[in-house]
Amino acid sequence: MSRTILNNVLVHRSYLFEVRRLRLQLPDGREYDRDLIHHRGAALVLPVLADGSIVMIRNYRFAAGGYLWELPCGTVDEGETPEVCAARELAEESGYTAGRIEKLGQFYSCPGYSNEIIHAYLATDLTAGEQHLEGYEDILVEVLSDKKVRRMAAENEITDGKTLATLGMYWIKKLAKA
Repeated sequence: MSRTILNNVLVHRSYLFEVRRLRLQLPDGREYDRDLIHHRGAALVLPVLADGSIVMIRNYRFAAGGYLWELPCGTVDEGETPEVCAARELAEESGYTAGRIEKLGQFYSCPGYSNEIIHAYLATDLTAGEQHLEGYEDILVEVLSDKKVRRMAAENEITDGKTLATLGMYWIKKLAKA
């Protein structure tokens, strides 16, 4: 069942997104309001070393009030492709560079109120280097075995949705190839 947009008003514009108030109409004529966060999109990268271990980060998130286990991720800059963003974020947040980056898939982060699409990539042929963090970032890098990351996901130690979604895609694709 489609909706018709009757009105689309900018409520707030930040450096990362816009908040818009939409007036929508159902096919039967009923109307209702929704807020929409319009976002340029993001790229997330799953760095896997030759031995199968995974480069994870502990990222301080003020909204969560602490550190979260995550995979490197960031907003796609104006004029940048998601693949270039993934490589940039990998180097900035983890210090690693990838000899190979391949797309795993993409997904909506919160489709109930945002149009943000996260593009997920697998990075291999990794070379360690120095992090290049933004002044406000507080990120610790840890290399963990695939088995340990699976345990952490199963025991709810990893609570970041985009990280869980990407790990799930990766593990499902590995199973499909077996």
